[in-house]
Amino acid sequence: MYSIAQIVENLVKHKPYLSESMSAGIINISALARQIQPDVEKILVKPVNTGAIVMALNRLIPYFQVREQGQLNKLLNSLGDIILRGNLCDYTFKNSPSLLDNHVRVLKEIARQEDVFYTIVRGVFETNLVVSDSLEEMIDECFAAEQCIFKQNGLSSVTLKLPKGNILQPGFYYSIMKELALEGINLVEVVSSTNEFTVIVSNALIDKTFVVLKNIGRK
Repeated sequence: MYSIAQIVENLVKHKPYLSESMSAGIINISALARQIQPDVEKILVKPVNTGAIVMALNRLIPYFQVREQGQLNKLLNSLGDIILRGNLCDYTFKNSPSLLDNHVRVLKEIARQEDVFYTIVRGVFETNLVVSDSLEEMIDECFAAEQCIFKQNGLSSVTLKLPKGNILQPGFYYSIMKELALEGINLVEVVSSTNEFTVIVSNALIDKTFVVLKNIGRK
């Protein structure tokens, strides 16, 4: 049997941005208690006093505040350089036996071209390819026999250098994605490695994206 406190904590954790708003003190706790009261009663299968839910919510606030001010903030405050790239083209191809051979063919052609952008992400059923649009003609030719599921031009990338230890910190990527979502920035693609995080956006959003990522951890 779950307690009221356990149920309330689980409900809050699964509502986007709610824990951050509670820790910042910008949520009306009584109103929130009344809002989630039907969910709490449904899980417990019995009536629950609103005051009990308010008490459970108030007990969660210090926990959220400590979490927000701990190691996560230290990592966010130590984010590295930001690198911008423009004039990109995004492709998605259906996986096939010949797809990797075509990638190898392109990579051999651009091996000495240091100024081009070329990133591959192979999924279970499809492969994503983001390249400088100067390679568009070559890609269209080399992959002519492949099934192209998606293609979009007019894109830019913002790459953020990450501090060591980011992969061990729960909520690290969420904190970055949250800021982008709050500003209404639509991400076409996301590419990451151990110490780099790259988002692909439309050219129209590149300046806004840069400002958001630049200010993460400085609020």
